Amino acid sequence: MAKSVRMSDDDAWAVLDRAHTGILTSLRRDGMPIATPVWFVALGRRVYVAGQLHTKKYQRIARDPRVSFLVESGERWAELVGVHLTGRAVQVEPGPRFDEVMAALHEKYAPYRGVRAEMPDATREYYERQAITIEIVPDDRILTWDNSRLFATDES
Repeated sequence: MAKSVRMSDDDAWAVLDRAHTGILTSLRRDGMPIATPVWFVALGRRVYVAGQLHTKKYQRIARDPRVSFLVESGERWAELVGVHLTGRAVQVEPGPRFDEVMAALHEKYAPYRGVRAEMPDATREYYERQAITIEIVPDDRILTWDNSRLFATDES
């Protein structure tokens, strides 16, 4: 019997939960996809990303909410694991869900952030501009792979 690299939805969301950096792809006005690395959290089978409202990626999303999102890991072919989803991005308005997302983002990334007071003035000003948080609502096109499944024994 042929083995499959495809993961279950539960396994895919577990991979998303563990991942550090994702690749968010939005569409330029002419339809060209633009991929950017982002920090994110996965909560309730949704992906959340926060950033500065003035950036081009959020301008593209405001114009066309269709997005894709990818996480991957592994160095050797037999270790490759990935989850790719497509869907629509919507702005998260202030309220309980917004607060939950911001707390989760802070908990996940606080150890990796620079100290604002130590940043150059221009950098600090960039990050102090108006922020936005988006929720990526996936459609039914979640693509997954875990190449290590090809090498799993029936006893494992």
